[in-house]
This record gives sequence, C-alpha cells and structure tokens, in this order.
Amino acid sequence: MIDIPKALEERYGKSHLSYSSLKVALTDMAQFDLYMKRELKFESPALAFGTLYDMLLFEREKAMDTYFVLGEDAILSLCGSKTVGSKKPYMTSEYKKVKEEILAEKETLGKTVCSAEDWKMANDVIGRLQDCGLTDTYLSSNQYQVEFNEMLGPVRVKGFLDCLGDGFIVDSKSTKSVSKFKYSVRDFCYDIQAYIYTKVFGVDEFYWLVQEKTSPYLPALVECSEETLFAGEMKFNEAVDRITAFLSGNKPPKSDYVKFRV
Repeated sequence: MIDIPKALEERYGKSHLSYSSLKVALTDMAQFDLYMKRELKFESPALAFGTLYDMLLFEREKAMDTYFVLGEDAILSLCGSKTVGSKKPYMTSEYKKVKEEILAEKETLGKTVCSAEDWKMANDVIGRLQDCGLTDTYLSSNQYQVEFNEMLGPVRVKGFLDCLGDGFIVDSKSTKSVSKFKYSVRDFCYDIQAYIYTKVFGVDEFYWLVQEKTSPYLPALVECSEETLFAGEMKFNEAVDRITAFLSGNKPPKSDYVKFRV
C-alpha cells in the first residue's frame, strides 16, 4: 500500500484531497489529474452566487469588505448624456468601456465585483431564513466556515464546513426544487461531503439547509439519513481506491472510460 499523502505531495505539491477532488476521481482520472494540477477549474454564475450567499450568511462583515456591488446606475453616472439617454445604454461602447474600467480598478484593489441583482437576491434569500426562524435555531452557532485538515483512513482531507452546531453539522445548498434535492445529493455526491464532515468532527447528525433559487426562496431542513451516509462512505472508499491505483502507476489517467446500461 502506498503512502497516498506522500505520493500526492510528490506529484502535485499538496498532500491532501478535498470533497471536489474525490468527486472528480469517481468519474474520470484524467479530469482528476488536471484538477489536482490546478488546470481544471469549475466556474459558473451559480457557483459565484453560492460563494456570495455563503459569505453573507456566515461571514457578513467579510462579505461587506470583499465585495463591490456594481449596478447600472453606478455605471451610467460616469457616462455621457448620449449614453444615458439611449434606449439600451448597456449596449453602447461607452457603457461597456466604463464598466470594464470599474472592473479593472476593483480587481486591482482586490475586490470581487457582483451585480446589484445578485446582492439583493442573496440578502432576500437570507431574509427568508430569518423569517422562518432557521437562523436562530440550526444556524445559531458561532462556529462558521470551520476549517479542517485531518487524516481519514489512508488519505488526508481538507476543507471547510458551513456551520458546526452542538452535536450537529449544517451545510447550505441551493436548488431548483427542494422536493427534488435528493437527486442532487446523488448527482453531485453531497453524500461524500456529509460522510467526510461527520467522520472528521465525530458528529452523527448532519443537515442540509436547502433553499430554492426563485422567489419566495422556499427553505427546507433536510436530515441526512444513515443510508445516505453509508452511500457516501462507499463512494469515498471507491474514490480512494481509484486514486490509489492511479498513483501506484497501475492506471494511466486517459485509460478511463464510462460504461453503463440504460
């Protein structure tokens, strides 16, 4: 049996695995190799909004310092009367130029720019949590964005969990439909995440705080069952086995292929 943390350090310059890297390893070792080399990144408007939402929910002061909210009015205030008076000012060259200049300036200052629409939506979503009382119950802990870097079996796992309560863990997620969230747990391997968090912190209770992405942002408190935790454990072990075989030199990354029956 190889020393996985040592083999990862020698190949990638880091000895740990994350939930994301384990999830990728379940699908394609070629993608895993690129991901660990930092040559494969997952970026989307949904992920960007999720980062904004989590920071406003759990680290509001940090969010206020990190983000710059850019609205159309702020851009138009720096444009000439011809652009301001046009039917579609956002389509004009001046508007686009001014916007790019603002983005470049804020990037230089280390700010993350978000739209006024996303900022308002994130606050409205959090407001719904406050209205239904979840922020005063399952999110009342002062242990937010808790970092960990621990051995779990033969691998070192590293990451952050959203909220560590008294004997339970809460992880926030957004979804199109709370009634269909169980399919997201399967499709995005959230069960691996739940397994890692509960094992690292020695906690049995795990909840997803789920909210729909459209108004009125219906929230749901979803308890992770023992069956789901077991499924996460099985996926975790499968991912570790695949990574072990790959690092041992027994499986070239591009030899992977998918096989299934429908």
